[in-house]
Amino acid sequence: MRVIIDVMSGDNAPAELLLGAVLAATEYKVDITVVGNRQIIDQIAKEKNINLEKIAVVDTDIVINMDDPALSVVRDKSGSSMSIGLKMLANGEGDAFVSAGNTGALLAGATLIVRRIKGIQRAAIATVLPFNSPVLLIDAGANLVVTEDIFEQFAVMGSVYMEKLYGIKEPRVGLLNNGTESTKGTPLMVETHKRLTTSPVNFVGNVEGKEIPFDVCDVLVTDGFTGNVVLKLIEGMGGFMMTTLKGMFMQNPLTKLSSLVMKEKLKGLKREFDASEHGGAPLLGISKPVIKAHGSSDAKAIKNAVRQAMNFINNGVMYEIARHAMEFSDKRANQNSAEKSTQEND
Repeated sequence: MRVIIDVMSGDNAPAELLLGAVLAATEYKVDITVVGNRQIIDQIAKEKNINLEKIAVVDTDIVINMDDPALSVVRDKSGSSMSIGLKMLANGEGDAFVSAGNTGALLAGATLIVRRIKGIQRAAIATVLPFNSPVLLIDAGANLVVTEDIFEQFAVMGSVYMEKLYGIKEPRVGLLNNGTESTKGTPLMVETHKRLTTSPVNFVGNVEGKEIPFDVCDVLVTDGFTGNVVLKLIEGMGGFMMTTLKGMFMQNPLTKLSSLVMKEKLKGLKREFDASEHGGAPLLGISKPVIKAHGSSDAKAIKNAVRQAMNFINNGVMYEIARHAMEFSDKRANQNSAEKSTQEND
């Protein structure tokens, strides 16, 4: 198994990403290819005493920045580290690709270079939210505008992911909305609720934002705009809670003593909200594994993103999604044919 890593993209590139690649190669015994500026990579390896003996390097000095247009990955920066890595994946020179770079560019590149699974209309970012019971948020930032069909495909892809990677039988699917009643929300949300009720998933109804942490569903379906707002809010609240707790325990000698008793519990809570523990989010619906690591990923996060990519490959998630996509396409084709026949008879 070979994992390709774009080490030039992200806030901590390339040093932390390169170190994460080495950690993954050492700990997981997986072949790693890094794509980036060889001169800079060699310089960092020398300065930080990083052994690159087990790492293959593909050289490029072109980088897609966070403010570059999404389509730069296939246009003016088609020779970038992100673009080259995606092309290698598409050509079978690796089994998965990891990048902490520009989300829009990664989605566009994965869609146009690696391609979607046949029958899937839109790829989606699937992020596991850091609660005691894992909740897969889909979409977490890829698609601002969606339809009932796309929502249904999100629900199916999310269900497959949670069943294959987390062993949850018949994952509960919730639709993020501003009320639990089936009539709540915009016309699109009302129609989506009807659609999911008859969909081949375990739909448990609408879920309000306040319910998300309390184990009401295993897959939470929403559009990319709303999903990204929810994700960033949860990340921010996690940081706020830890800062507040730290301040409470540092008020006086008695509270400082109490903090020693709670030390391990607090460490566990901090880990739950630590993005580096989860590594990254897969782009579900792409024909080969593409993992979007957090923009601020450190070495630990990149190592865990590689682990996530390996699990993705080993559990056959894409094949199961492809099977459902084919069934979905057949179902829609039959419905369209029936509607056309009805119209002709009228």
